[in-house]
Amino acid sequence: METLTITKHEKNYSSLIHLSAFTKFIIPFGNYILPFILWSTKKKESSFIDYNGKQILNFQLSILMYSIFLGILAIPTIIGTVLSNFTWSELESGNIVLDNMQINNLIGLGVFGVICTGIFVVLKVVEFFYIIYGAIKANEGEYFKYPLTINFIK
Repeated sequence: METLTITKHEKNYSSLIHLSAFTKFIIPFGNYILPFILWSTKKKESSFIDYNGKQILNFQLSILMYSIFLGILAIPTIIGTVLSNFTWSELESGNIVLDNMQINNLIGLGVFGVICTGIFVVLKVVEFFYIIYGAIKANEGEYFKYPLTINFIK
């Protein structure tokens, strides 16, 4: 993309932008706030930094969108499947007897909800490793593009 040489500072700063997404483990929404701040302060100085900042932000926004979608599918499906084992009178009175649950009532939509939850877990593991991989590639001076990323910021 860029014909000029990429300086060591640009490589290190771009790696830092990628790794700053891990601040979500310390600060709520840190995976959006800190990469945005780091990217916006240097994006006009280097096209390499600009590219990497856009990549991590787009990746984080895409992961958020996929997570919300999976949650919208999984949570009501699992809750609905579990609650289908009880009558309204049991639910209203609070006298829920777990012995009345039947395994055949948990199959079907419940399995779909569990699959969505499993996909969510895999998505989070993949996110973790791709952030590290993106940081490594940025440090090597490569223009890395995250897979399955929607370009919200162009």
